[in-house]
Amino acid sequence: MTISSFLPADYWQSLEINKQDTDFLLTYLFELEKPLMTKDLISALIAERVRFEQEIMLEKRKGSGKIYLPKERYKVGEELAFPALNWQKGEVLSMRVGKNPEVEEFDVMTVAMEDGSERLFAMGMDEHDLNVESGVGNEDGEVDMDALVDSYADELAPRLATALKAGDELVDIANHWFPRALLVDVNIGHLNLAEAIIDMAEGEPLETTVLMKDIDFPQGDNPSLTEFSLNFALKEDARFDEVGSTGKILWCLERLEPEGVREVPVMLRYVPVDLDRTTLTEAMKSLEALLDDELSKISFSETTPKQATISLLYPHWRLGTLPISERVRSFFPSAYESPRIRFTLVDGKSGEKMPAWVVKNNHYIYGLKEWYEEKGLMPGSLIDIRQGKAPGEVIIQAQSHRGKRDWVRTAIAGSDGGLVFATLKHVVSAKFDDRMVLAIPDFEALDNAWEITQKSEKQFETLVRNVMLELMKLNPQGHVHAQELYSALNILKRCPPAPLFSLLATRPWAEHVGDLYFHLNDETTTEEEV
Repeated sequence: MTISSFLPADYWQSLEINKQDTDFLLTYLFELEKPLMTKDLISALIAERVRFEQEIMLEKRKGSGKIYLPKERYKVGEELAFPALNWQKGEVLSMRVGKNPEVEEFDVMTVAMEDGSERLFAMGMDEHDLNVESGVGNEDGEVDMDALVDSYADELAPRLATALKAGDELVDIANHWFPRALLVDVNIGHLNLAEAIIDMAEGEPLETTVLMKDIDFPQGDNPSLTEFSLNFALKEDARFDEVGSTGKILWCLERLEPEGVREVPVMLRYVPVDLDRTTLTEAMKSLEALLDDELSKISFSETTPKQATISLLYPHWRLGTLPISERVRSFFPSAYESPRIRFTLVDGKSGEKMPAWVVKNNHYIYGLKEWYEEKGLMPGSLIDIRQGKAPGEVIIQAQSHRGKRDWVRTAIAGSDGGLVFATLKHVVSAKFDDRMVLAIPDFEALDNAWEITQKSEKQFETLVRNVMLELMKLNPQGHVHAQELYSALNILKRCPPAPLFSLLATRPWAEHVGDLYFHLNDETTTEEEV
């Protein structure tokens, strides 16, 4: 009998982690004197649960008497125990000859079960799965603990974390747990020294072991306990920020982190507008997925690509950021708790390494402004992203080429904040998406236009119509593609594709002329918008 034969099929899925479980893990960590990750605790918990359930089964078996085996023959009045029915007992009432053309001669007995029911069981059957009687004492070797952990760790992890955090006996840092009572004393002097060490590194995040080298902790303390204790003390001090990716702890001073990491830049802040996704056509949904907007709340069901290409949106170009859409999320490091993660970008052509930040909760990368300028990129430029060779590194490469003059859609802002678009010649140093590209001769004027728009009382719909009216002047037929409008609109207001596309799909002034091109109806254009 294996572990699966005496536990309910949904045992692990429905497992409620109780005080007995958390007390066991607390004792386990006390004895081990070593911080453990959640998955390691789940492994210990599963082993303990299996042991506990096996003991219960053994106790039931000891008091069960004769065990039912289909190959044996029994007499009326005999009392039997049935392992497959959680060791229920039953008394043989009667028997008769069994009939089954596919099975050789056998008998059938009627058994009165202890729950009041009557059930039929075969006897005298030499070939039957239940004829194998395994000893409970040997079951440890039959249980694949690794398989159980692999199957249920992800499901049990959040439940276990919730149960452990409900008490105050254990503390955690970066998904590692340890008894509070065993923590090494870390005082304010130690923390002040840690601050000075990071300051001397000019804000460069440091590993805990580096900090420990210059902090005078008592000799003889368990180094792993000291490291965990220092990590916990740093976590509890608001001056410090843990910025390492999963499996790596790095400490930085919160005051030394770039402003665009500590606070979401205003140009990336989205004030939600009404959206009814049922109004989006399949073509609109497909385009939305291709645009890699970090604000688009869509799932990506395709296989994770080995490489992805992103077209720069104006706010990201202006700020030196990059969106983390669902499609490219797997390329960038994550963390169990840290909302900000320091990692390394590698230029795919030069091999130059650049420090950058993942702002996890707001789904963008920060730290590319100088690189954009060096490569001569503009809104609409194409950037390739792929996994790096070393852990924590991501390769980024602009589709750059020798600079040449080309006709490009150009955005110009007036002193009143209004936008004008013209097709002008500019030096272009990288490949671009024709529908996203925008040459920016004066970004300060556009900054002013952005600020004026934020203070304006114009409705979202009016703003969209005004931008569309200007874009249509570039096309002899007066047609504007939804993607062109999305790119231009984000010069003045941060907005993901879906609300814009929904507006175009539901307003009479936006006439769809095919292939996501729209025309602004003359009869619906007001003097205010002109």
